[in-house]
Amino acid sequence: MILPALTEATSPLFRPIKYSLFPPLGLATLAGYLGPDDEVTLLDEHVERLDLESLDTPDLLVIQPYITSARRAYEVADHFRARGAHVAMGGLHVTSLPDEAAAHADTVFTGPGEETWPLFLKDFRDGVPARRYDSTATRTLTGLPPIRRDLIKRRLYLVPNSIVVTRGCPHHCDFCYKDAFFEGGKSFYTQTVDDALAEIDRLPGRHLYFLDDHLLGNRRFAAALFDGMKGMGRLWQAAATVDSVLRPGLLERAVEAGLRSLFVGFETVNDANLAERRKNQNIGTDYAAAVRRLHEAGVMVNASFVFGLDQDGPDVFDRTVEWAVRQGIETATFHIMTPYPSTGLWKQMEAEDRIVHRDWDLYDTRHVVYRPKGMTPEQLEEGYWRAYRDFYRWSSIWRGSAAQPGPHERLRHLAYAGGWKKFEPAWDLLIRSRRVVRALPALESTLAAFGGRR
Repeated sequence: MILPALTEATSPLFRPIKYSLFPPLGLATLAGYLGPDDEVTLLDEHVERLDLESLDTPDLLVIQPYITSARRAYEVADHFRARGAHVAMGGLHVTSLPDEAAAHADTVFTGPGEETWPLFLKDFRDGVPARRYDSTATRTLTGLPPIRRDLIKRRLYLVPNSIVVTRGCPHHCDFCYKDAFFEGGKSFYTQTVDDALAEIDRLPGRHLYFLDDHLLGNRRFAAALFDGMKGMGRLWQAAATVDSVLRPGLLERAVEAGLRSLFVGFETVNDANLAERRKNQNIGTDYAAAVRRLHEAGVMVNASFVFGLDQDGPDVFDRTVEWAVRQGIETATFHIMTPYPSTGLWKQMEAEDRIVHRDWDLYDTRHVVYRPKGMTPEQLEEGYWRAYRDFYRWSSIWRGSAAQPGPHERLRHLAYAGGWKKFEPAWDLLIRSRRVVRALPALESTLAAFGGRR
């Protein structure tokens, strides 16, 4: 099983640390369905360079491409197919463009694999694997086997204790790459609470990172999960929406269970963009109130913003940064709007003849791959990079810390806002040293010291 490297991760000089944060849980989950006599190896090109010529030819090669790793995925697939391996591909990019992927694979999967993967394994063992397996409306995580964490090289990841206990999202933003992945069936479903707690209990240490798109998306499940986590002594991070943060009750239970940082998709400071892009859950919400509510609960904010929506003009970058700094947001992630294939945004852009190329390497939310309405492509790319520079200037970090309610929170802000970007080269060196796991106790101590209200 191979997770091919995203485009930038192949650079010999620098690897963005986000590519080495989390192990490939998708492949490790599929590996859980294999039998005790099956020999399986899990390889992740983001943390280990692969010499394809030196690798043995397997009976079955499983590849999970993302859009900016598609080119590399096809190279790996073609190499091993030429040597006689049966190549299977699935994931977001394959679901979006199955015919493109099928030119490089013997079998392709569309949508989630919990149902189709076991069917394929039986067919493969019987010698009659199909060319394509499509996920249907019947989707469940009941009976999901334990993730094969024994295949994961924990020492190579900054956050080896990542976990996913739900699938999908209850919302349908038309620029979301994952929305099309769950088309044709349930778009949001969960593990049983007992299974989720059992998986958490398997993980060593204190720190967890929930990679779910919206951990608070099912209130009943989330409340039961947080109640079950109380007393475990865990410290964790997750993602949720603005409207779920503003609802009373659930956030408090999450904090009691160890929540210390939340990724929140604010996306845009221009209200006119929200309805246009079906970001309905943000319409009419008070962004500033959501940030205050999180900070008052002792939770740090990692805010997500998208630039280049049709109602954006050249002023959007400075306005967004100024708002985020003024709110005291600890960390921010900026994106250039990217029309991923098969999304509603892609279909609109294609109909309007605004897609400028299909070089998937550049569909990384750092490059402009369409014709913007409110500015030039050059203004959009320059503004994107300027937003990062301006938000993470020391003067902005100091100003953001001043918005915090007390000295403890100000120190926390300086530690996280400064530590994430200002010391990125140091993180990269630590990852390359293959001793990154040694930093985990220090990270957990920092979370424990700064997390929560004092």
